[in-house]
Amino acid sequence: MQPSASQPRVTAILVAADGGDHLDRTLDALARQTRHPEGLVVVDAGSTDGSTADLAFGGSAELVRLPGHRTFAQAVAAGVREVRPVDADGPVDEWLWFLGHDNAPAPTALAELLTAVEIAPSVVVAGPKLVHDDDPSKIRDFGESMTRTGRSLVLVQDELDQGQHDRHTDVLGVAAAGMLVRRSVWEQLGGFDPALPDVDAALDLCVRARLAGHRVAVVPEARVTSAGPVEEFGRKRLTEGKRVRMHRQAQLHRRMTYAPAGLLWLHWLMLVPFAVGRAVGHLVAKHPAAVSGELAAAFAVASGGGTGRSRKVLARNRSVGWAAVEPLRVSWRRVHERRTTSRDVELARVEDAPIARASFLGDGGVWVVLAAAVLSVVTLFPLLGSPALTGGGLLPLSTTVGRLWQNVGYGWHSIGTGFTGPSDPFTAVVAVLGSITFWSPSTSVVLVVLLAFPVSALGAWFAVRKVTTRVWVPVVGAALYAIAPTLVGAVTSGHLGAVIAHLTLPWLFLALLEAHRSWAWASGAAILFAVVAASAPSLLPVLLVAWLVSLVVGWRRAHRRVFVPVPAAVLFLPLVLAQVARGNPLAVFADPGVPSATRAPSAFQLAIGQPVPDWSGWLQVSAPLGLPVWVLPVAMAVLALPVAAAALGAMLGHRWSVAGAALVLALLGYATAFGATQLAVTGVGSTTTIVWPGSGLSVSWLGIVAAACIGLDVLPRTAPVAALVATVLAGVTVAPAFAAFYLQTAAIQPTSGRVLSAYVNAEAQANPDVGTLVVDPQPDGSLSVALERGQGSTLDDQSTLESTALSLSRAGEQLTTLAGNLASRSGYDPRPALRSLGVSFVLLDDAGSSPEAQAVHDRAAGAIGQNALFTSIGETPSGQLFHFDGTVDRTSTGSAAAHATHVAYLVVLGVVFGAAALLAVPTAPRRRRATSSRIEAEEPATTFDEERDE
Repeated sequence: MQPSASQPRVTAILVAADGGDHLDRTLDALARQTRHPEGLVVVDAGSTDGSTADLAFGGSAELVRLPGHRTFAQAVAAGVREVRPVDADGPVDEWLWFLGHDNAPAPTALAELLTAVEIAPSVVVAGPKLVHDDDPSKIRDFGESMTRTGRSLVLVQDELDQGQHDRHTDVLGVAAAGMLVRRSVWEQLGGFDPALPDVDAALDLCVRARLAGHRVAVVPEARVTSAGPVEEFGRKRLTEGKRVRMHRQAQLHRRMTYAPAGLLWLHWLMLVPFAVGRAVGHLVAKHPAAVSGELAAAFAVASGGGTGRSRKVLARNRSVGWAAVEPLRVSWRRVHERRTTSRDVELARVEDAPIARASFLGDGGVWVVLAAAVLSVVTLFPLLGSPALTGGGLLPLSTTVGRLWQNVGYGWHSIGTGFTGPSDPFTAVVAVLGSITFWSPSTSVVLVVLLAFPVSALGAWFAVRKVTTRVWVPVVGAALYAIAPTLVGAVTSGHLGAVIAHLTLPWLFLALLEAHRSWAWASGAAILFAVVAASAPSLLPVLLVAWLVSLVVGWRRAHRRVFVPVPAAVLFLPLVLAQVARGNPLAVFADPGVPSATRAPSAFQLAIGQPVPDWSGWLQVSAPLGLPVWVLPVAMAVLALPVAAAALGAMLGHRWSVAGAALVLALLGYATAFGATQLAVTGVGSTTTIVWPGSGLSVSWLGIVAAACIGLDVLPRTAPVAALVATVLAGVTVAPAFAAFYLQTAAIQPTSGRVLSAYVNAEAQANPDVGTLVVDPQPDGSLSVALERGQGSTLDDQSTLESTALSLSRAGEQLTTLAGNLASRSGYDPRPALRSLGVSFVLLDDAGSSPEAQAVHDRAAGAIGQNALFTSIGETPSGQLFHFDGTVDRTSTGSAAAHATHVAYLVVLGVVFGAAALLAVPTAPRRRRATSSRIEAEEPATTFDEERDE
C-alpha cells in the first residue's frame, strides 16, 4: 500500500551509544505509541556495552552501526541518510523524529507532536517537554533560546512541572532529543551544522529555520524523558574543561556565523583577547578547570572551524532579518534576573544549617587581639617610629621596589663578589612586603615585627574556634599562641622568616582544613603554603606530610588539595636544582636572611618549647642569684606543665581523634626542631651555625595549643580556672624575653635604614656599584671578609647559595687574599685586586670584647692606615673607613641571558601566584554562622566535615 499524500509519514531516528540502561525502555515506549512512526532507523554510535548486539529488525525498521564513537548530532545525520525514499503517487509530508537511547516518549508523544504541526502548518520544527528520567514531574528542558552574543540558554530547566509554562509554545529553538522536523526543511537547511557536533546543533538548526521564514514550537502535551544534556550523551564522564570548551566553541562558531560581513573581521580579531579576559574571569569565579576549555575554544574557532561553510548555508536559505526573531531572544535583563534567582537559591541552600560558633566581636576575640597589640607596644616600644631594623638576622631593605624585584628569581646577584643563580624563595616574600610600603620598603619589616603578637592572636583565635565549641576557649588559645617562646625569641633575635611563618601557620591550618569546600580555600592554602615554606624552609618536610595526610583523609574531594604545593614548588625549584648540582641538597633548608649564630638547645629545652638555651631570658635574669643548675629546668618544666596536661587530657574526651591529630602535628614539629639543631649548613664568620629550631617549635606549639584548647573545651566547670592558670604560667615562662629591649638582650635595634656610612652612601649615589670591603675581626683571632655594593648589603640581597657555599669561588679566593694582605704589612700589591673587584672603600669593623679580636683589629688598622694607597676617612658608626685613591673597574651585572631568564621567571611567578590570588578571592555565597551567647555549646565542632562544593 502506498502512503497517502495527505497523511504525514514519520521516520524515527533512534541513536544508541552505550545505552544499556535505557535502550530497552525507549524501544518499549516506541512500541506503545498511539501513533506509530512509519519507519525506524536505530543508529549504533559506537556502543561498547553490548546493548545493541542482540538487536535485529526487519520491514520498515533497520539497524545502522557506525564505527567509533559519534556524537548525537553526527549519528542523527548518518541515520537520516539511511532513510529510504518514499514510493508514492504524489508528494508526501515526511517528518523526522530524533530520539536518543534515554528518550522514552510518553504513549501519546508522537500523536501530540503531529497534531501541533497539523494545526499550525507553518511550524516545521516541534519539540516535546523533556522531563527527568528518574523524576518525570521535573522538567529538564522545555524550549531553548540565546542572547544577542550567541550564548545558548534553556528557557525552562529543573523546575517542577505544574503546567506553568504550557501557554508559551513559540520559541527560538528546541532540544535535539525528541525533535520532530519536516524532512524537506531538514534537507533545505543542510541538516545539523557539522561544525557543531556536540552542543547547540539543534538550536542552530532552529535559528536557520526561523530565518528561512518558518516557525519553531514546543508541544507541552508531548512528554519525553531525558537522562542528561546532549553533551553527556554516550559519555561516561565529561570534565568541566571539556564541557566549557564545547559550549564556548559552539557559541563562538555561531557568533561568527551570524555576524554581519562588515563586522566579521572584528569578531575574529577579538576571539583570543576576549578568551584571555574570560579565562581570568573563570579564575575569579573559582572555575580554574574552565580556563583551558575557554582558550581552546577560541583558538579552534579562530583557526577556521567551518565558519565559511556555515555562513554560506545561512545566506542561501535566509529570507527574513534578525528583527523577526528578536522577540524570541533572551534579553540581558532576563539573563540578569536568572542569575540573581540562581544565586538566591544557592544562598538559601548554604544557609539552611547554621553552625554555632564564638563571635569575634561578642565573645572576646577582639579584646585578646587588642591586649596582644598593647603587649606589643610595651614590649617593642623602642622600635616605634623607626624606619628600619638591623641586627640579628635583619638588615634594611633596598630603597626602591624595582631593586627589590630585581633580586627575586634567577639572575645576577651582587652579594659578595656576585654570581648568577637563583634567589632564595624568601626574597619574593620580602619583595611583596616592601611593595606594600613602596614609599619606604624597610617600614614593612618594622610593621611585621610590631604586629607579630596581635596577628598571631588573631589567627590562633580563628583556628581554635574551628576545633572547639565553648565561646571563651578561643581567647585562651589566642593568648597562648601569641606569647609562644618561639615567637618572642624570633622577634627579638631578628629571624623575620620564622616570625612570618609563626603568623601564617594558623591561617594555613584553617585553609588546609577547608580546602575541600571551594577553590577559594584551596588557593588560599596554596599561597599560605608557599609563604610558610619560603619563610621557614626547614618546615618543608612537615608541610608536605600535612598535605599528604589531608589528601588521604579527604580523598573524596582531593582534587583541590592536590594543587596546594604547586606555587611553593615554582618558588623552590631553581634553588633546589642549584643546591643539588653543587652537592649540598640539605642547604635548601637553610634559614633565609642575614646569617646569625644560633646556639643549639637541648632536647629537653625543645620539649618545653625553648628555641634557644637561655630559657627565654631567665638564664641571664637568674644568674646573680647563684641558683643550682637544676633549678631553672625544673621550674620551667613546672610552668609548662598545665598546658601539657590539658593537651594530653584531651585524649580522654569524646573528641580524642581531633586532639590526637593535633598532638601528632606537635610531634612532627618537635622532630623538625630537633632535626634543625643537627643541621649546620650556614657559615657565620669563621664557623657554621644550626638552622633556627624555632620554626619547628611554632608548628609544635600550634598543635599543643589546639590540643590543650580541646582538653579545656571538654573539661567540667573547673575549665575556666585551669585555663587561667595555664595562661598565666605560660606568660611567666617568657616574661624576661618580653623585657629583652629593657634588659638590653635583644639582638635587633632601630636604624635609619643606612647600612654603611654617609660618605659611602654619597659615593653610591653617583656609582651604585661602588664596592666596600668589610673586614670583621673574629673572637678566635681570624678575619671575616665581605664585599658590599652600593649603599651596603640589604635583606633582599641575602642568599643561602652564598652563605652555604662549600668552597670559595675564584673571586672569593681573590677577596680573602686581598683582605689578609691588607690586614698585615707585606710586599703584596693590592691594586690589581682592588681594581678588578671594584673596591673603593675598606671598612674595618669594631672589635668585640675578645682580646684576640681586638689584637687583630689593631694590627689591621695599623697596616691599612700606613698604606699610602688608602686615605683614612675616620670613624663611622660601623667602624673605621678607608678610601682607595686609585681607579677601579666597573663590575659585571650579569649577561643578557641572565637578564632574560630573570624576566621569564618573574613572568612565571606572576602567572602562578596571580592565578592563585584570583582563585583565592571569595565570590560564592557564604554560610551565615550563628553566634552563640551561651557559655557552652552542646555539640562538638565539625572540624573535618565536608559541606559543599563551591
